[in-house]
Amino acid sequence: MSGRTRTHASPSLGEPLRFEFVTAQVAGQTLLEGIDFEAPPGQVVGLIGRNGVGKTTLLRIASATLSPGAGRVLLGDRSVGSIPRRELARCIALVPQDLHVPFPFRVGELVLMGRAPHQPLVGLESEHDVELARAALARLGIEHLGDRDITTLSGGERQLVLFARALVQDPGVLLLDEPTAFLDLKHRVEVLREVRAFARSGRSALIVSHDLSLAARSCDRVVLFGQGGIVAKGPPESVLTPDNLRLAFEIEALSFFGPDNKLVVVANLDGSGETGE
Repeated sequence: MSGRTRTHASPSLGEPLRFEFVTAQVAGQTLLEGIDFEAPPGQVVGLIGRNGVGKTTLLRIASATLSPGAGRVLLGDRSVGSIPRRELARCIALVPQDLHVPFPFRVGELVLMGRAPHQPLVGLESEHDVELARAALARLGIEHLGDRDITTLSGGERQLVLFARALVQDPGVLLLDEPTAFLDLKHRVEVLREVRAFARSGRSALIVSHDLSLAARSCDRVVLFGQGGIVAKGPPESVLTPDNLRLAFEIEALSFFGPDNKLVVVANLDGSGETGE
């Protein structure tokens, strides 16, 4: 990784991401309807729900890669669809579940691509860009992968690389679609710590997760989806209740506070659905 040109300034922080009565259709059928909530600066907001309820679709709408059927998504006081693509990339970064990379880019090169929105249209990356990329790889414990071909990595390693690329993009908002799905427990914890640190810096993060206990421990607020809309939204302890989980997932679940006073949520395999403390 080498560099020469100077980068542009980081985007201003502190702008909330707001969903105002968003509706989405897929294959002619309504998938989401009347979705209304906010991801404020300084908070991590979790999107929870069964497969196929539209969580990934909502992230695509938030990143302006898909238009809503009705309603709007605002970054501050502007619709994300009205923000020029290059400017939007300085404000919002999307970490997909996986990304098809058709060419054998080296990991370091792919992470540096996150700096593209901050660079002049004509020019090379700066030394500052390179240092940001190296630091992100080191924080995630994957600096040894810098010269590896991205196509040779495991699914978990690729996920960490995509997360590192989003971090060096230096956005005001992070959108993460199941960022810990392929990771071992150590790297799950490290990624969620980075997301928490990102929010503490005055930015916001929206994270899709199927690990309810980790979501409860890492998110300030959660939005629980059922078929077609929101079942409940608010602090994890008020949303991830047995009654709400029954509505959203059609299962019996236990929710209780662990020895560290953090919420634990588990499926109840015997179906009794009792809640402990």
